[in-house]
Amino acid sequence: MISVVNLCKSYIKDNAHPVNAVNNVTLRIEQGDFTSIVGPSGSGKSSLMNILGLLDIPDSGNYFFEGKEVSKMNIDELAEIRNKKIGFVFQQFYLLPKISAKENVELPLIYSGKANINGLAERALEQVGLKERIYHTSAELSGGQQQRVAIARALVNNPDVILADEPTGNLDSESGTEIMNIFKQLNSAGKTIILITHDMANASAARKILKIVDGNITEKINGQLH
Repeated sequence: MISVVNLCKSYIKDNAHPVNAVNNVTLRIEQGDFTSIVGPSGSGKSSLMNILGLLDIPDSGNYFFEGKEVSKMNIDELAEIRNKKIGFVFQQFYLLPKISAKENVELPLIYSGKANINGLAERALEQVGLKERIYHTSAELSGGQQQRVAIARALVNNPDVILADEPTGNLDSESGTEIMNIFKQLNSAGKTIILITHDMANASAARKILKIVDGNITEKINGQLH
């Protein structure tokens, strides 16, 4: 599904020397994988996620998404893949506060071009256990429930892959465990999951763990850590 070869991305901050946020990274993610990319703050994991999610472009290297080279795609093609093929879940929930959970989940559908969207948001919310909360606003939901709405929003277009960037970072430990269990269930149902985290306990939920330090993939661990 995803293949990157010798991917590089650097940034210049405050006229200082360039920082190699992603440094010669090569990796492959197959359909149905659950992969964690784990590293400390500043390791380059979020920069790598932004590139994998087509939110940023690398300075060099090759990126193939479902066999097609990303560098040859135009802005519209990239936007279409982000909308239809990739679901995003972030540490911040990014929900609109004055509308219902159902309306928040329906937002990606506005740009999907689907002829009939009736029932899609409800089904996505049911998948994350919020069938009884579809008409509640963010203010009426706990942090864990808000993140479930965000996951439902990521699922509503039935994407091929879900990218989750520190999805439990703003949650208590119990809510965080519930969210990680949802990702496990989604993966068991066939969804491809890429989890970005600094927490090895969360990373161990994945089938494959990639450790990143200073922009480099330093270690690959297959299987769960228990």
